Amino acid sequence: MGDVLIGIDAGTSIIKSIAFDTAGRQIAAAALPNHYETLPGGGAEQDLARTWSDAATTLRQLADKVPDLASRTVAIAVTGQGDGTWLIDGKGEPVAKGWLWLDARAAAIVEEIRARPQDRLRFEKTGSGLAACQQGSQFVFMKRNMPEMLGKAATAFHCKDWLYFKLTGERATDPSEGTFTFGDFHTRDYSDEVLDVLGVTDLRHLLPPIVDGTRHSTGLSQAAADATGMLAGTPVVLGYVDVVCTALGAGLLDRERKPGCSIIGSTGMHMRLAETPDDVQLNEAATGYTMAMPAPGVFAQMQSNMAATLNIDWVLGLASGILASQGITRSNGEMIALVDAWIAASQPASLLYQPYVSEAGERGPFVDANARAGFVGISSRHGYADLVRAVFEGLAFAARDCYAAMGPLPREVRLTGGAARSPALRKILGAALGADIRTSAREEAGAAGAAMIAAVGVGLYPSMDACVGEWVTPLLGDAEPSDRSLAAIYDKMTPSYMLAHQALRPVWRAMASVQAN
Repeated sequence: MGDVLIGIDAGTSIIKSIAFDTAGRQIAAAALPNHYETLPGGGAEQDLARTWSDAATTLRQLADKVPDLASRTVAIAVTGQGDGTWLIDGKGEPVAKGWLWLDARAAAIVEEIRARPQDRLRFEKTGSGLAACQQGSQFVFMKRNMPEMLGKAATAFHCKDWLYFKLTGERATDPSEGTFTFGDFHTRDYSDEVLDVLGVTDLRHLLPPIVDGTRHSTGLSQAAADATGMLAGTPVVLGYVDVVCTALGAGLLDRERKPGCSIIGSTGMHMRLAETPDDVQLNEAATGYTMAMPAPGVFAQMQSNMAATLNIDWVLGLASGILASQGITRSNGEMIALVDAWIAASQPASLLYQPYVSEAGERGPFVDANARAGFVGISSRHGYADLVRAVFEGLAFAARDCYAAMGPLPREVRLTGGAARSPALRKILGAALGADIRTSAREEAGAAGAAMIAAVGVGLYPSMDACVGEWVTPLLGDAEPSDRSLAAIYDKMTPSYMLAHQALRPVWRAMASVQAN
């Protein structure tokens, strides 16, 4: 029997293939930048053929780093960026470019549907608020504006589903994406009532079967074997959506401590564990997500703020841009190295920053495609260091806003994503939440989570809890206690943060109206 599991993680920024041994230790990694384009009117699209080509290339590159990889591989698992709409025809060819989670073209449709009383039924079935990034609202936009394109389609995928199809020839999606978009989280299956509320019952034929990778796999096709250098017949597992896989790899499935889990990447995902459907706490604003996890009856309840590290990139880009205009070049890494000093030189909560820098607006814990970033409280005494600190604090307040919409704040948060390496962010986030922060030595939590699903699916572990005990728990670092004095300051500022985004919503709408004319 082989001794390697491969996790493919096709993210928004990077497509990667990671090799693990059967005990969860990372062996090697191969990655390529992902490519997508933004369009006028809020579109964000990605070429399907290139996505498959890049994923296949990473597998070939991985084989260059791991001796005899093809013959040693027990299984390949795939996950990827969530939401979006990737259409193919009956022959398996793309109908159009894939619409991403960044796509905002359906924003007006979301407002229209959310205003209907029937949307509460959809929310209670899916456990998920409607947003422009989701396939349901994108379906409605396509029906109204691109019916010919839909008419050519035979199947609607998400990113990982497309890659799974190219690896195996099987059309399928997983329980997390299938149910939070069109289903009932209690049954982990599609819901005709949800399709009816959305007005897309006539598109039911586009939805692929839902399969659970902890119980189902398909052999690698000969065509995919030729493209990747792997062996035909190697078991291929469809993982859950990337945020679920990342939460799994980062330690959310801990029934004893019940921690929160935050992924601070391009977007911010904040999660709590619900061990039964009855543990899911739905809010009055009808926002957030409820996603099935790869364990019987267990769910990740999530709130997601649309932009996280995008805010950091923006504020650091201001400085590097000014330097570049003077002929001084500074890399992003060099700019990041200065952050701790800037934050140390500034006062806590002297400014408020609303971190809605994405063109797609905000989706959690409120939905507003018009939401935009901004500072509140600037005076002549504030300098660039204060702006940097306020941006980091804005991300922490957004995280607290998200957790508060799901119930009590967690006492411990497992933190992952690129920004988790920042000591300043960890201290500010822990204080804003009043929670201890733990990070994992696991660098590739998403790919690891996908590989864990494969490990259970092919019988290496009797349950996901057993797999977590070997793959996740030993890699968790010591808890970093919350700074109580800083937490007291943030507790006093939290109501002002919430009042600011509530008060600014009509301003954002008015600005969007002016810009549209």
